[in-house]
Amino acid sequence: MTTHSPPGEVLWEETVPGGCHWSGVLRRGVALRITDVEGGANCAMLLFNFEDKSERYNMPDTLKAQHTALLKRGHVLMTDMGRAMASIVADTHGWHDSFCGVMHDDQLQARFRTRRYQEHRNAMHRSGREGLLKELARWGLGPRDLHANVNWFSKVAADPEGNLSLDTAAWKPGASVDLRLDMHALVVLSAAMHPLDPRPAYSPGAVKLTAWRCGLAASGDFCRNFRPENQRAFINTERYFAA
Repeated sequence: MTTHSPPGEVLWEETVPGGCHWSGVLRRGVALRITDVEGGANCAMLLFNFEDKSERYNMPDTLKAQHTALLKRGHVLMTDMGRAMASIVADTHGWHDSFCGVMHDDQLQARFRTRRYQEHRNAMHRSGREGLLKELARWGLGPRDLHANVNWFSKVAADPEGNLSLDTAAWKPGASVDLRLDMHALVVLSAAMHPLDPRPAYSPGAVKLTAWRCGLAASGDFCRNFRPENQRAFINTERYFAA
């Protein structure tokens, strides 16, 4: 898959190796591109209002308001206060998981056995939950702040009996998603394997992060007008910053 250049001057870039984790603050009007470097990556993400971390991304309200069970271009990530926190302004993958969560330590142990840092250094095994908790701790947060996350680059399908599976055919090297931050946000992510990943060996993929200034959503913005509920969420965000 051919990658495309960000439509603005790059502020910074960083690659998160497979299985590792990252966190940082992104300001309103900044865009973050997440790229699946080699194909096969899963990027679990949590989002918090940086000014008041009790406000965070709300999965049920986001899906219900936009009548969807997946995330793609046009969708807005909403907070539990009904505000637009971030918008998917570009997306070459097209289907991102919104409800399967992250792999826990017991799942990791059962499938791949434990490989600790003391013996294996950077070749250790990490669960998604462990990575997110380590990053949350840097900001004075903990297990009770583990809310429902987004899994970028993971397409999950249901069979007629309701069983869920990960569609590995959807992975493509270089696939990317551009997320515009509509609020000042603490972004926490893990590049560990998806809990439904069927691969027999521990093989998480790396993700590349690229940030640039994109500006705020205009009145004709695609995400803003994707649903009437999105328009209300943007109004709530604008009132919050006007106060």
